[in-house]
Amino acid sequence: MLALLQNCSMPLARAVRSPPRTHVRPCFTAVAYASISSRANSQSQVLLGLSEKELQQLALDLNQETYRGKQLHHFLYQRKLREIQDFTQLPQGFRNTLEETGWKVGRSPIFQTVTAADGTVKLLLKLEDNRLVETVGIPVMVDKGLTRLTACVSSQVGCPLRCSFCATGKGGFSRNLQRHEIIEQVLAIEEVFKNRVTNVVFMGMGEPMLNLKAVLEAHRCLNKDVQIGQRMITISTVGVPNTIKKLASHKLQSTLAVSLHAPNQKLRETIVPSAKSYPLDALMSDCREYFQQTSRRVSFEYALLAGVNDSVDHALELAELLHRSGSGYHVNLIPFNPIEGSEYQRPSKRAVLTFSGALESSKITVSVRQTRGLDANAACGQLRNKFQKTPLVTDPFDLAVTDTSMPYNNNFAVSS
Repeated sequence: MLALLQNCSMPLARAVRSPPRTHVRPCFTAVAYASISSRANSQSQVLLGLSEKELQQLALDLNQETYRGKQLHHFLYQRKLREIQDFTQLPQGFRNTLEETGWKVGRSPIFQTVTAADGTVKLLLKLEDNRLVETVGIPVMVDKGLTRLTACVSSQVGCPLRCSFCATGKGGFSRNLQRHEIIEQVLAIEEVFKNRVTNVVFMGMGEPMLNLKAVLEAHRCLNKDVQIGQRMITISTVGVPNTIKKLASHKLQSTLAVSLHAPNQKLRETIVPSAKSYPLDALMSDCREYFQQTSRRVSFEYALLAGVNDSVDHALELAELLHRSGSGYHVNLIPFNPIEGSEYQRPSKRAVLTFSGALESSKITVSVRQTRGLDANAACGQLRNKFQKTPLVTDPFDLAVTDTSMPYNNNFAVSS
């Protein structure tokens, strides 16, 4: 389940036009040691993801002044340094102690970079267990330069839900990402673009609600430490029983995006197999409760599949479903993006406009997502690599690859 960019406000005819083609381009007390060892083990001994208060406590536990914790925070989230020994404004002894007690920054190397003709960039990060996870940077440019930079982040290595139109599930599932492995995706995109990320969408590889604890921890860090506003963050889900209620209880000011893809239960089960365990009426009830608790409208993602769910009758049925379920909803239409091994087809521009018009005539707020990164296999539903299930085997002397000029290698992602 993947989506890239939610906030699209452009003429519909332009939004559905075909995209361009790709080019790739010292000592401390036993008490302090026990304290920090306990917390280190619980956090996998990773600095990335810790708050300023936690970093200050870490400094105290290692017999340092609290301002050293503030420095750590600055090095992690402002300067985005990757190695503890790069924190050169810290005493050498403190840096050594951090490493000797098992602490690390928690940043992964960029294994490959693929740049689409529209400026969208897909990064493959090589995780500590040699699995690859994909994240996408989506810039919005105007004459005066970059105005918005969206990071589409993954929450799992692969996905267990196997939605029929999505490449990620077809590639298999390995594990949940840890919080720092989510946060680092945003920092990596900022490094590549040399600009701050303004928006984050949890629409990359995986189902965020199946890794909700780490997603919420990453959300806190991205908001408080990386300084991205809550209203600029979107959490997407295909629907996992009881999790929307859990998310609502946190009363975040972020957007919930629900991957609906069908106006009735029978059709939805054919597109989203996991829907069998989460009836549509129950899903819509939880969405209504989310809106009531947070006052944040719910966005419904709807992948348009030619001849499957894109008729006027489907649009009218969808409108009836939404009206019956209350208010505070928005529909985001996503023309299907081709993936290997799928029989689905992308609908025509006319079909997209007709479907959208039917919703608008029924007084449903609707937008059509602009396709970005299609030629780099970075568009909605296309993220997949063969090392999300089986770890990459590398020579220990090999270095990470970051190459935006080499022809795109289909060993690392699905070809369109």
